[in-house]
Amino acid sequence: MKLAIVHDYLNQYGGAERVLEKLHELFPEAPIYTSIYDAKVMPSAYRQWEIHTSFMQRLPRVMRHHQSYLPFYPLAFEGFDLSDYDVVISNSSAWCKGVLTPPTTLHLCYCLTPMRWVWSYPEYVQRERLGKPARMVLPLMMNWLRMWDRVSADGVDQYATISRAVAARVAKYYRRESTVIYPPVDTASFPISEEHDDYFLVVSRLIPYKRIDLVVEAFNRLGLPLVIIGDGRDRTALQAVAKSNIRFLGMIPDAEVRRYYSRCRAFLFPGEEDFGITPVEAQACGRPVIAYAGGGALDTVVDGVTGKLFHPQTAEALADAVASFGDADYDPAAIRRNAERFDTACFKRDLLQWIQWNREQRQPASPLPFQAVTL
Repeated sequence: MKLAIVHDYLNQYGGAERVLEKLHELFPEAPIYTSIYDAKVMPSAYRQWEIHTSFMQRLPRVMRHHQSYLPFYPLAFEGFDLSDYDVVISNSSAWCKGVLTPPTTLHLCYCLTPMRWVWSYPEYVQRERLGKPARMVLPLMMNWLRMWDRVSADGVDQYATISRAVAARVAKYYRRESTVIYPPVDTASFPISEEHDDYFLVVSRLIPYKRIDLVVEAFNRLGLPLVIIGDGRDRTALQAVAKSNIRFLGMIPDAEVRRYYSRCRAFLFPGEEDFGITPVEAQACGRPVIAYAGGGALDTVVDGVTGKLFHPQTAEALADAVASFGDADYDPAAIRRNAERFDTACFKRDLLQWIQWNREQRQPASPLPFQAVTL
């Protein structure tokens, strides 16, 4: 089997890149096709991979301003020649599922999400600090981008999705069924601690859609200890309104993050994510999660068993959930067992079975037992 992996872009590190790394572990000989690749900001191990970039790699300042080149991405991915491959796996949250493959190639898409900012544009604009030029130009492009996204979706033979929420979007926007295969979490690397401190914990990029503003507002009212790990463009504004019970640690080493996970009273997850790896990491440490009842949290948090779900998505609802939270209501061992459902080994097993099943379905049918008749 000759296989290739396609990825949207490699100029920032996040959950999509964690999935890519596990795909590369499964298929170490598979080349990776992507729009752009910035070796300076990506893990050094990537330099040993076979990575093919598009013409966008040569565009000016594209690494720092890749969002400004929206019209170029369809051309970039449609320009790759993948005709020599038996199987193509696109690890897509936006563009890369738009690669063109011949009928003899099986195109499987691991869909992280349909383009959220295209299909949910009003919500995107509400949270992002877009300048006036962008607010004038982007609405003119949305209709074209939605049409391209819908048409390109038909080039995929089968979809797998990372949560039931994403599966619902794929059904809504693409009119396609999908198989839910949860993304990989290295649960074995997260320890359970016998001792706990009195703080609540957030681990997140500090950007608008993560809704860390709700946590800050809630804990300003509650006065309880809160630790926030992570950085982003919202950090200055959040720190400006946070009271003294809230500590911002910025980016810290992974070993320290795991220690904070394992000793917190509970982990807070206020945003609506496609999946959300951090709540699973917290549960791997045996700690309960207080999460907004939407998106991937509905798959990963068992209400009343491994944490508490709150609704609506407001600071008031979050504050009420925290105020009524009791540590003794949750069993760390049960929480840990729930997290293990999302372990890397489960991801690899399920993905390989899904690929094999789809390959078997593509086997040529037996010839018909009669000849066509020409009149």
